[in-house]
Amino acid sequence: MDKFKILLVDDHSLVRDGIKSLLADQVGLEVIGEASDGEEAIQFTAELNPDLLICDIRMPNMTGIEAVSKLSKEFLATKFIMLSMHDSEEYILQSVQAGAHGYLLKDAGKEEFLKAIQTVKEGGKYYSGDVSSILVNSLMGGSTPSNNILDTPTKEEEVVFTDEPPVNVNFNLTKRERQILEKAVAGYSNKEIAEALGISKRTTEVHRFNLMKKLNVKNILDLSNKARKYGLI
Repeated sequence: MDKFKILLVDDHSLVRDGIKSLLADQVGLEVIGEASDGEEAIQFTAELNPDLLICDIRMPNMTGIEAVSKLSKEFLATKFIMLSMHDSEEYILQSVQAGAHGYLLKDAGKEEFLKAIQTVKEGGKYYSGDVSSILVNSLMGGSTPSNNILDTPTKEEEVVFTDEPPVNVNFNLTKRERQILEKAVAGYSNKEIAEALGISKRTTEVHRFNLMKKLNVKNILDLSNKARKYGLI
């Protein structure tokens, strides 16, 4: 079985050494390189073609967010997890819009760190509990950075808002997202949805965030209106 190749990007060698030590005994995972800033991250990604970048945000020469924004457009198969000391709403939202598949705080424990890697490896997204709450609360409250791509509708979504909507609008919702959409519109809280579907509250929050992003809405009222308008529930 091919190993899942990881590139570490952090300007502190101590942090990189710590992550390497943590991953050393993990079957199927391999650290194939290290970079100390965003410019090196771009260079080494092109040379090594990693499956995953674990990338710090604040670094000299080029930040992690800038590097991931560039790389995510060119290396479509590569995943990105942002690693930061900061749970700043601005950093989190900018990381998501740059193309990050996960966001972890540097005080995360080993179990959560490995869970995040496994989740992203399997095609999911992982945000620690506090981070996922910030994402959902930001969208619910309409608070995003002024340059956030979440504010910009896609071409498909621009068509959606015409007076004569298309008959079959495809928002690419998963079965789980549709289940959560139905309950959210019915007034269920995240905790109640989680209990009803047998999933964690954090997972529910992430799905609600993804729903709002796909439907280009920022609060539950708009979510409900759009879901009913296009027959999603």
